[in-house]
Formats: sequence, structure tokens, C-alpha cells
Amino acid sequence: MDNERLVHDLIIDHLKNRFRKEYSEIKVNPGGDPDMTLSNHGLVLAAVEVETAGSITTEKADKWKDLAQPGTKLILMVPKNSRVKVMEILWQKGIADRVGVGTYDIAITMP
Repeated sequence: MDNERLVHDLIIDHLKNRFRKEYSEIKVNPGGDPDMTLSNHGLVLAAVEVETAGSITTEKADKWKDLAQPGTKLILMVPKNSRVKVMEILWQKGIADRVGVGTYDIAITMP
């Protein structure tokens, strides 16, 4: 398993635990789009996509556009240093107003 896949899966696992208090139904779709759906009482309220530095492309943004449907919020989780690039792509695709962008950063500090 490559490092980007490990990071992707780690972020998915972290988000699953974090969203557990807010949503009654959390479905993880390994290898599918979206990576995770968040629901309450059978109603899908949000779709979550976790991206790594290598997976952020304009072609991928077309999938984001398909996922950012009215009534369902799309949450993108991207590396902290890729946020500006992602926002530019979202504006180009005309979906910046329908997508929430969160960031993650893995920091290792040495003594």
C-alpha cells in the first residue's frame, strides 16, 4: 500500500469517528465515490471526499461537480498546502459555493 493511500485511509477513519456524534448513519465506500456519506434518519445530508496531493486534478473536479448536488453538501478534505489550488479549481468549475473545503496536516515534531 502506498503512502498516499495510507494517509487517505487514516483521514477517513479519523473523520468517521469525528462525525459519529453528528450523524446517525455513516457509510464508508472503499474505492468508491464518495468516500463517505453522512445521513440522519435515512436522508443523506453530506458526501465526503478525501483527496491527497496526488489526487487533486481538474478531471477529479468533474466528479466533485457530480457529487455537489442540491440538498447534499459536499465536503472535500485536502492537504493544508493544497487548499488554494483546490479553491481555484472549484471556482473554475463553478461549484465553489456548493463545496465545503476542510484541510488536514500531519505534523511530526522531533525533540
